[in-house]
Amino acid sequence: MKEIKTKLLIIGAGPGGYICAIRAGQLGIDTVIIEAGKPGGTCLNVGCIPSKALIHAAEEFEKAVHFSGDNALGISASAPKINLKKTLEWKNGIVSRLNSGVAGLLKKHGVKTVEGWAKFRDGKTVAVETPTGTQVIRAEYIVIATGSAPIELPFLPFGGRVISSTEALSLNEVPAKLAVVGGGYIGLELGIAYAKLGSEVTVVEAAKAVLPLYDKDLIRPVTKRMKELGIKVLTGAKAKGLSSKGDALLVENGSGKDVKIPADKILVTVGRKPVTEGWGLEEIDLFMEGRFIRINDRCETSMRGIYAIGDVTGEPMLAHRAMAQGEMVAELITGEKRSWDKVCIPAVCFTDPEIVTAGLSPDEARARGYEIKSDLFPLQANGRAMSMEREEGFVRIVARADNHLVLGIQAVGSGVSELSASFALALEMGARLEDIAATIHAHPTQSEALQEAALRTLGHALHI
Repeated sequence: MKEIKTKLLIIGAGPGGYICAIRAGQLGIDTVIIEAGKPGGTCLNVGCIPSKALIHAAEEFEKAVHFSGDNALGISASAPKINLKKTLEWKNGIVSRLNSGVAGLLKKHGVKTVEGWAKFRDGKTVAVETPTGTQVIRAEYIVIATGSAPIELPFLPFGGRVISSTEALSLNEVPAKLAVVGGGYIGLELGIAYAKLGSEVTVVEAAKAVLPLYDKDLIRPVTKRMKELGIKVLTGAKAKGLSSKGDALLVENGSGKDVKIPADKILVTVGRKPVTEGWGLEEIDLFMEGRFIRINDRCETSMRGIYAIGDVTGEPMLAHRAMAQGEMVAELITGEKRSWDKVCIPAVCFTDPEIVTAGLSPDEARARGYEIKSDLFPLQANGRAMSMEREEGFVRIVARADNHLVLGIQAVGSGVSELSASFALALEMGARLEDIAATIHAHPTQSEALQEAALRTLGHALHI
């Protein structure tokens, strides 16, 4: 094949890579993007989007189950059934539409897409194994956006009954018994979804509590809901492997005793690792930080002309972080003066109820030496939450005690993921408690809880 020369080469068409490519195309940069799979990466194909589709289907099924019995709304329905194959067809249809959308946007902005697996030859040259042979590409600038992959435990290798989140999103039937190894956000999101679909779910977590990165106040409504759904939780417990017959998970419980957890499927969600193998990292000289590629505040690596964005650069491994980095890098290449100066990267845990965090928690703020004012407004005092039968949870604000600058906002409750943008905007705009308290919030909405939390932190909440 004839060698391709381009100004910008992007390895990986996940959220970071394709956003970088689209923005570069808008700016008139000659751009090539390489992707071995479908555009959209983990997030679109086997992560964010399909998992939320499954979670939605599970929520709707649970509602139908609820309405088949006695309920406060007086709605009656027959006992529901679910055809998971049809559900997956619907989920796959959404993914396919988004795949086509990304591909169309790349084409619209003049980005050339090369299908295949890329490997560095040197700091300016990449060889791509395509379906029709090896394609050599030379570029002035290269962006590494190779993403991350599920961590596999050596004593529970993926295959058969043992699955990762990828396989959990493509099961043809609901497992009667599901064991989840790892009580982080991925494990709980999928575990709760399958519990709603009818699985008997057991979660095994090595830490003292599930969702160990969140504080107890945020976790409490989630663990209460898990108990209502019949989910069993073993904390301070360690998975050890499969039983001799292969039909159960061996676990050392918190008391040091070995127990067997019967399981049709064992979902391992103990984290994700950066994809740093297979694309020729050994052929170039990049400084690393542990397993991740080291970058500066412009996403530059230790080699001139090579950038890295997204999960391969470390925590937080979030699609919207990668997108923001990709957009910034494209603009840097045109000569714009940009640097990473984000006040916060909001994070959402799509459990039931949902959790949102933006900025600093009370403990994190104190650890940084701030004297703080902090309070919360419970959703049980919010008219909209009451009218939706979902009163569990709250919105909490953390601010400096001296000037009332907002340092962080957290929430737990049904549908609070949609408040995440308001939280992030307040932090990025440098809002103070008085700014939020004085902003008119539409009634009746759950967003009023944000205003009320600010008022309560100032000492004069109006609805509690």
